[in-house]
Amino acid sequence: MGTPSCLASSEPTTPPLATVCGLVSFIQEEQKILEDRPGSTQAEEMSTIGSFEGFQPVSLKQEGDDQPSEADQLSTEEGDPGTVSGPRRISRLSSVTESTLYPNPYHQPYTSRKYFVTRPGAIETAMEDLTGHIAKTSGETIQGFWLLTEIDHWNNEKEKILLVTDKTLLICKYDFIMLSCVQLQRIPLSAVYRICLGNFSFPAMSLDKRQGEGLRIYWGRPEQQSLLSRWNPWSTEVPYATFTEHPMKYTSEKFLEICKLSGFTSKLVPAIQNAHKSSTGSGRGKGLMVLTEPILLETYTGLMSFIGNRNKLGYSLARGSIGF
Repeated sequence: MGTPSCLASSEPTTPPLATVCGLVSFIQEEQKILEDRPGSTQAEEMSTIGSFEGFQPVSLKQEGDDQPSEADQLSTEEGDPGTVSGPRRISRLSSVTESTLYPNPYHQPYTSRKYFVTRPGAIETAMEDLTGHIAKTSGETIQGFWLLTEIDHWNNEKEKILLVTDKTLLICKYDFIMLSCVQLQRIPLSAVYRICLGNFSFPAMSLDKRQGEGLRIYWGRPEQQSLLSRWNPWSTEVPYATFTEHPMKYTSEKFLEICKLSGFTSKLVPAIQNAHKSSTGSGRGKGLMVLTEPILLETYTGLMSFIGNRNKLGYSLARGSIGF
């Protein structure tokens, strides 16, 4: 039997010489090309493997927000184009915004807005209402308006408007929320016989004390006051009234004028003196006495005034929203 042609020879065949020479020359050319390229280019080509080419990161920025943030305001300081400069330095740009510090930024724009009397047109409306009421009832000439704080015989603060006419002192409790007069007390100027100016004083055992100075106007004898009215915090039979300056005095120039205690005193004293001269049978032989002495507030425990004054219950004040 004859052997098949495919098994006739078991020795491996040798490739032709021309093929081997061509392969060697191809490898040498490729090696030469790789050697001519710089190393940075090879690194860059290798770094692109697996990267997302053609995609750029997108920052989440609100529409219209084109201003860079403070952290993004970095600039590169470069030298002149013609000179050789060292390493470039990165510096932070100064902020383009400017801050203005007010003398008391919390008291002026925020705290004062809580008082309804400082709202635009509130004090003007109160003056118009009271002017119209006086014109209809008595027809007296108004010499001035003032916004002061009354301190009652239990050391409670109450916001009051005071008007001085040629014959009468009017003490008005005005609701600046509803813009209406709640209570109006008329005191004839001819009945006022003493005015005291000085600092507030309290009994030695008092637990409720205040600082500052005030003004007290007497039109009756304190010793004639009944015991019931003296110990009644809502009594209206007290023969005197005590005042101090309103806390919104320094809010504006307008309030500085109408809340000044010295300005009220300078108008009140001549008006009382003129009323005493023109009155007949007043029984006040000595006329008006203006004294400088401490103003006594006979309060001891003061729990009621402590709660009321700390929460400004005597003022037309925005109390905030209460909801469930």
